[in-house]
Amino acid sequence: MGKYSYTPKGVCSRQFNFEIENGIIQNFEAVGGCNGNLKGIGCLLKGRSVDEVIDALTGVTCGNKPTSCPDQIACALKAYRG
Repeated sequence: MGKYSYTPKGVCSRQFNFEIENGIIQNFEAVGGCNGNLKGIGCLLKGRSVDEVIDALTGVTCGNKPTSCPDQIACALKAYRG
């Protein structure tokens, strides 16, 4: 199982940690940010493909920010995918 970490930009979270196996997210953890919401997002990510999550979360905004933690998760997975 591959471990992958990403530093998000423009959001409250400081780091995202993923465990990904064969293109499927096995685990997600956020450091910082809205604890309960990000734990919930982590539960929803488990068992989903990287591509499915990118498609679902790209472009989500937070308030008047041009990005959000979900959008940054998509950015992290795009970087992972290469």
